[in-house]
Amino acid sequence: MTDSSLRIRDVVAIPTSFPVRPEDSVTLGVGRAVKRDAVIVKVVTESGLCGYGEAHHGRAPGAVAKLVSSTLRQLVIGCDAHDTVGIWKRVYDKQLASHGMGAGSSIGLSGIDMALWDVRAKAAGLPLYRLLGGADRAIPAYAGGVSLGYQPPEELVEEARVHVEQGYRAVKLRIGDTVKDDLARIEAVRHAFGDDLVILTDANTGYDVAAARAAMPGLDALGVGWLEEPFPAHDYHSYRLAAGFGRTPLAAGENHYTRFEFQHVVDSGAITILQPDLSKSGGITEVLRIAHLASVRKLPIHPHSSMTGLNMAASIHLLCAIDNGGYFEADVSKNNLFRDELVSTPYAIGADGCVHPLPGPGIGVDVDEAFLAAHPLIDGPAYV
Repeated sequence: MTDSSLRIRDVVAIPTSFPVRPEDSVTLGVGRAVKRDAVIVKVVTESGLCGYGEAHHGRAPGAVAKLVSSTLRQLVIGCDAHDTVGIWKRVYDKQLASHGMGAGSSIGLSGIDMALWDVRAKAAGLPLYRLLGGADRAIPAYAGGVSLGYQPPEELVEEARVHVEQGYRAVKLRIGDTVKDDLARIEAVRHAFGDDLVILTDANTGYDVAAARAAMPGLDALGVGWLEEPFPAHDYHSYRLAAGFGRTPLAAGENHYTRFEFQHVVDSGAITILQPDLSKSGGITEVLRIAHLASVRKLPIHPHSSMTGLNMAASIHLLCAIDNGGYFEADVSKNNLFRDELVSTPYAIGADGCVHPLPGPGIGVDVDEAFLAAHPLIDGPAYV
């Protein structure tokens, strides 16, 4: 294809939602899930080639979609889809750097950028990891997503057992309830599966400094792999304090935007597990830069996964193309239609607890636009 055939003709952002059934709802540090939202971004070239990306819903999917389909769209129309760096800089200069909706613009740009990489790889006839300079590698996965939340320890053990029997050798438990109940749940899972199971934890900003101080000795004793987001992303002071409470590493990044914020994270030294999200942190173009920045300090990248199979599949491609990649966050939540129906199968867990990138051109998943038409935006909060 010539560059003119990859000139961008249109950018469409589609907000989509579905309600979570009460029996599938999970309670975590930010509340109880009542619906799921996503924003699908479609980039169409002059030749008719389409690429798809996911912009995180930002708990305001209608607003994110409107920002993409209006302001950001006007900055991208007519550009060459090959020019991901130039398009990223154009949106940064015109929208992010000044008076620009900050995180919202980063989220919207993330979806556009992912769709551009899908277009480029499809045009080249290559799976995305090949275009990124990577190879088909076995990527270790942990059972995560909106799952493994607050419940009696014996029920949590049985939920975890399902995933361990599927092949997962690592699970992420939701904490941020009370320290006593959090540690009881972790202890139950550790006792049930022994030391060979990697246990990770995510507080979803549900702790304060006192709770983190109280929890850390127990996390250390139980061999927890990391404590994720005990505090809001911007609370660097609390992270610095908590880094001295014990041995368990602090993890964050899903709510940090662009390499400029990650530079601050890296320089602070408190957060040593970095978790940029391809649908939030600036897209594939920017997360590659974040990974390179982290590699200077020998820090690993464990991408946070968003709601749909687009992000999930793209995250595996990215992990295959960086030299400091860590875990893939596999979404094991119940009845996630964005994983199971919106797209074709985004990944499969192997007996070795690993996943591999999809072999088809682009990100490798097919998107069912009829699903989007049948699942319009549902207004209101996703967590209560």
